Amino acid sequence: MHTKAEKLEAFSKLLEIMDDLREKCPWDKKQNLQSLRPLTIEETYELSDAILKEDLQEIKKEIGDVLLHLVFYSKIGSEKQSFDIADVINSLNEKLIFRHPHIYGDTKAEDEETVKKNWEKLKLKEGNKSILAGVPNGLPPMIKAFRIQDKVKSIGFDFPNTEEAWKKVNEELEEFSTEKDFAKKEIEFGDLLFSLINYSRILKINADTALEKTNQKFIERFKILESLAEKRELTLGEISLEAMDELWEEAKKIQS
Repeated sequence: MHTKAEKLEAFSKLLEIMDDLREKCPWDKKQNLQSLRPLTIEETYELSDAILKEDLQEIKKEIGDVLLHLVFYSKIGSEKQSFDIADVINSLNEKLIFRHPHIYGDTKAEDEETVKKNWEKLKLKEGNKSILAGVPNGLPPMIKAFRIQDKVKSIGFDFPNTEEAWKKVNEELEEFSTEKDFAKKEIEFGDLLFSLINYSRILKINADTALEKTNQKFIERFKILESLAEKRELTLGEISLEAMDELWEEAKKIQS
């Protein structure tokens, strides 16, 4: 691994390259905060995919792509005479020191839960008027639900055990099943999903990660199904559902 001096040299080189790109590259010169935003979201999801696959070389590459965007935003901030990369890092350093009094102060925290509770209390001291103020509006709904539940847990607003959480799932399922009005049924479905995510959180299962793993498993299995159909000169969409189910079961055996 590299020394701290080598790491600083590499980061300095990146800043120099960013300056060059902003000055000389037609594409980079045109970019602004709004044009970069969707690209940053895309890069973040690519990093997420690499992490799920635990592909370390791909993770390294995608971290680089995300880091480039962060440096790019800082460069634009400096052009607007608002902030530069040093301001970003100094602000982060100050926040980390403030929110870790168990390391940089006299507060005691022997476990993860205590740290999280202290973190939320300190955020309120910083001016947040609600425990939920730090949940971004733009988060995907499943991740947002998880973050909401995790934050209110920090002040003790949570089910006492998994049994009570599962009881809530069954309660929401019953309400969804019996509701006849479509608009109300949609709301009940949302409540059911929220309760399932809550249950998974208590089990320490990340619902978003679990669902994405199922998505990937389905994609891989369906591609096997398509391959089987092609080998047998069958056209999907023209064969019966029963025939596709047989191919699906065969694909399951191959995948496992």
